[in-house]
Amino acid sequence: MGRIQSAIKNQRKNRRRNLINRSRRSGLRTGLKKMRRLIETKNVKEAATAVKDTIATIDRAVRKGVLHRNAAARHKSRLMRHVNALGKKSA
Repeated sequence: MGRIQSAIKNQRKNRRRNLINRSRRSGLRTGLKKMRRLIETKNVKEAATAVKDTIATIDRAVRKGVLHRNAAARHKSRLMRHVNALGKKSA
C-alpha cells in the first residue's frame, strides 16, 4: 500500500482501469467465441454479418489498448480466412 498521495491515487486509477480492461477483454473473447461457433456450424449468412461486429470489437480493443495491433491483425486475418472458406464451400 502506497503512503504517498500520488501512489495512492495511481493505485485507485489502476484498479478502475483493470476492471474496465477486464470487461473489454471479456467482451472481445465472447465475440471471438461466437464467431468460431458460427464458423464451426457452417452458418454462412450469420457468420458473414457477425464478422463485421467482431472486427469492430477487435478494432475497439486495439484503440483502447487492450489488445496489441499485431494480435488484432492476426485475429482478423484468421477470421476472414475461415469466413471466406465457408463462402467458397457453399457456392
